Amino acid sequence: MKKFCLLLLIMALSLGLQAQNAAQARKILDKTASVVGRKGGASANFTISGKYGNTSGTIAIKGNKFNARTSQAIVWYDGKTQWTYMKNNQEVSLSNPTEAQQQSMNPYKFINIYKNGFKLGMKNVAGGWQIHLYAENQKRTIKEMYITINKSYYPQTIKMRQSNGWTTIKVSNFKAKNISDSVFRFNSKEYPHAEIIDLR
Repeated sequence: MKKFCLLLLIMALSLGLQAQNAAQARKILDKTASVVGRKGGASANFTISGKYGNTSGTIAIKGNKFNARTSQAIVWYDGKTQWTYMKNNQEVSLSNPTEAQQQSMNPYKFINIYKNGFKLGMKNVAGGWQIHLYAENQKRTIKEMYITINKSYYPQTIKMRQSNGWTTIKVSNFKAKNISDSVFRFNSKEYPHAEIIDLR
């Protein structure tokens, strides 16, 4: 009977520590979301590596809007419409991306998805924390994530598992700065020879 009571006590303590750990992870993500998602905007450099190869570039974000630039393409997203300009053939595709598509293109989309449907955990690492998100429903597009966040609450590495494997995004040179809304919309005057393909 004593062993059974001890086992129950250990289980209760373990669950309590897990809940405390999850609450701490949520606090860190809440703070990070407020830094990254500031109303004025922010910019950063990034590199992405995964199953489909490697690429690097810059990103500007403001709320759920973003503008990502790599050597191959430029993507504008104004919160509803997305324009993707492929430099090699000068084509611009217009689309209204799904939540899942946005997550795969905007490395900062995680600042909203952690709030629902994920189990949270964290551990201390050099210079900050590593937050672990695990989807309660494994049919979700993003099934698991590890986000390394520094003491200034800037995300440095975002590693996400989707059905096609792991993708790692490394972020550097993060700067909070005011960005005009026009940055997130395609301006046809700047690309007069671009062929526009409407996929909506």
